[in-house]
Amino acid sequence: MTPAAIRLAGEALLLDPTGGVVWPARRLLAVADLHLEKATAAAERGWLLPPWDSAATLARLAALIARHRPQTVLALGDSFHDRRGAARLAPESLHLLSVIADAARLVWIAGNHDPAPPEGLPGEAVACWRAGPLCFRHQASSAPPGTGLGEISGHFHPKARIAARGAALARRCFVVDARRLLLPAFGSYAGGLDVRHPAIGALFPEGGATFLLGAARLFNFPLPPPTLRIQADGILL
Repeated sequence: MTPAAIRLAGEALLLDPTGGVVWPARRLLAVADLHLEKATAAAERGWLLPPWDSAATLARLAALIARHRPQTVLALGDSFHDRRGAARLAPESLHLLSVIADAARLVWIAGNHDPAPPEGLPGEAVACWRAGPLCFRHQASSAPPGTGLGEISGHFHPKARIAARGAALARRCFVVDARRLLLPAFGSYAGGLDVRHPAIGALFPEGGATFLLGAARLFNFPLPPPTLRIQADGILL
């Protein structure tokens, strides 16, 4: 795995190809939108999905933690697909969570799918997390970060499309400018919102950059301002 190095509000960060962001100076790892137990939530509504999403998501997170060895792990909201998701976790997933909590301080940040902290699980729950010049939250603030400050969030599940062999291939992606970083969804069954959507464009009115997730590396493309979106450099914007 080859992470991409960026700077946000003057801080050096690493974007991991799995979709997490690492802050080496603070030994901190953040991921967003795990959406654990989405399959069981769908089953309750009569939609059948293979019920292995939580175990697969947590196994990838455990591997990411083993690779970067953070002291703190932040889950940036929508960690569970609904308010009762934590109660439906299978023994395998509960074991993986205990492994993760033993390896690092685990912090659950409230999301719109899971506004209340998970009951009976390791870790601590907060509304947002502030450290140095960076604020970690579930959904980006409508106001830009203050001078010298930066914001890291999830919620929108950004994705972008690239041209590949005459077809368009959609990939989850990071979106970043000098003061704001939007993380891709980390959950196995999480969907995505195209970076061309106005909800994402409003957060990056001057444009920025996208880092598309690959098997072992990231692929970087410019993100033009919403008023200048054209097809360029192999990315459809």
